[in-house]
Amino acid sequence: MSVKIRTRTIDQTACQTLIQAGADPLLARLCAARHITTPAELDDKLNALLPYQTLKNCTQAAERLADAIERKEKILIVADYDADGATACTVGVKGLSAMGARVDFLVPNRFEHGYGLTPELAEMAAEQNTQLLITVDNGIASIAGVERAQQLGIDVIITDHHLPADTVPSCIIVNPNQQGCTFASKSMAGVGVIFYVLMALRAELRQRSYFTTAQNPQPGHPQEPNLAEYLDLVALGTIADVVSLDHNNRILVSQGLKRIRAGKMRPGIRALFEIARRDWRKAQPFDMGFALGPRINAAGRLDDMSVGIACLLADNIEEGQSLAARLNDLNIERREIEQSMLQDAINGFPDTLPPEQTTLVAYRNDFHQGVVGIVASRLKDRFYRPTIVFAPAGDGEVRGSGRSIPGLHLRDALDLVSKRHPDLILKFGGHAMAAGLSIHADNIPAFQTAFEQTVSSLLCADDLSQTYLTDGSLPAADITLAHAQHLARQVWGQGFAPPSFTDEFAVIRQQAMGVNHKKVWLQKDGHEFEAMFWRCTEEIPPKIRTVYRPVANEWRNNIELQLYIDYWEAA
Repeated sequence: MSVKIRTRTIDQTACQTLIQAGADPLLARLCAARHITTPAELDDKLNALLPYQTLKNCTQAAERLADAIERKEKILIVADYDADGATACTVGVKGLSAMGARVDFLVPNRFEHGYGLTPELAEMAAEQNTQLLITVDNGIASIAGVERAQQLGIDVIITDHHLPADTVPSCIIVNPNQQGCTFASKSMAGVGVIFYVLMALRAELRQRSYFTTAQNPQPGHPQEPNLAEYLDLVALGTIADVVSLDHNNRILVSQGLKRIRAGKMRPGIRALFEIARRDWRKAQPFDMGFALGPRINAAGRLDDMSVGIACLLADNIEEGQSLAARLNDLNIERREIEQSMLQDAINGFPDTLPPEQTTLVAYRNDFHQGVVGIVASRLKDRFYRPTIVFAPAGDGEVRGSGRSIPGLHLRDALDLVSKRHPDLILKFGGHAMAAGLSIHADNIPAFQTAFEQTVSSLLCADDLSQTYLTDGSLPAADITLAHAQHLARQVWGQGFAPPSFTDEFAVIRQQAMGVNHKKVWLQKDGHEFEAMFWRCTEEIPPKIRTVYRPVANEWRNNIELQLYIDYWEAA
């Protein structure tokens, strides 16, 4: 696999503007390289959020929900079975309950019900005497499910963020990606969408003089809730769903992290930090993406997401700890299944792919449906090719999950395959970087061919070279613990990449750490640095060029600077 190292272009005018506004020079340089042009874009106060009035149908959804609350209708939330769906469901349940709603939730089982609001789930909702059904993080493709719910006399509101097809359900839809929506943040996660609906609902109920106040005492009516109490959940779902961190999402995540660091979080989130051995006082997006998110996702992958939602809904720390421990056990099991599947999948491919091959498709009849997405992600990282992994789904069908590389919009590629071969894909959906689909098991070879042909027409050789986009060289005097700590306090993530730098170093000495890692002492301009080379067993040559990140490493109550090496080559 060929590798390129490129440096982001810095808008020098924007950099100077940010410095003059008081930004730290290094942070100003990094932000200017990420298309931040004004100090306002670094503002993380809640009043800088985009107004809910610009989110299409948000006010209409709020009016229907307000009617349901005043009429004491039974509301049912139908959630997705991932961390975004679980946090969105929790925000919906807690927020609606706080406003006096009669609300319950239903989360489909990945293995029994499949994805989204299906006709079967609509019938289950009717059995619970549901009068208003609201989806979170799903529903934009649930045409048949919405029709069935409406036949059964149930009104439906869809809140979703996935990309819509040409035809969408006929009901109230709140989705920043739907046609005609002018909302400026197209990257909001499902949990962000339901949070916005709650903001609009609170405003609608306030306008109706619904809340109890000293001037307006109303027996049975609640006081106006503080929606900021749910920002820990919004931050977790946003990071775990790997959506792009535009300004609006950065505000939501930053505010959620501040609450968590101040100890203001759901008991279940505190319990997840504890079981993952992460310090919530120093909470970072990394903790949510790599420690909390995977534990919640493990419930939906291997068992039933109700366990994850129950953990987030827990009202005391003891209940939260008990459920977090169950999630931790599921995550350990998930990792074991993942490692076994990954090895089986790797064994099916040569060590080096033919240069003309642009995709990977893997399938075995003993693959686990709940883990295909993670295995696809690992294969994509290893081979740097858009990857889809399938597992049996019953009734002669297989369900696949795909992960993409920059340069290929995966959902659009599947849409193209579907148009060119109308009988091949049963259903599909997703985003640019991740998508899911179902096909008949007999059609795997035909799909593999069609997918390869489609993707090879969309990508060029340059797209298939792994590119490290860095922030260039960092003067040795600026590679400090203080800078590493300052950078760690910022909100980085998808679409707002954590800083990485590229420099040449002399190798002073090296030692093996366990069987897979190395600790190496590097020197640049008279300064010596300790560096970690992960998954590295080779002898490091005397002079190397690296892509690295300065990290404040904490070990036994000691904090020291380390460089984490993402890539190296002989200089």
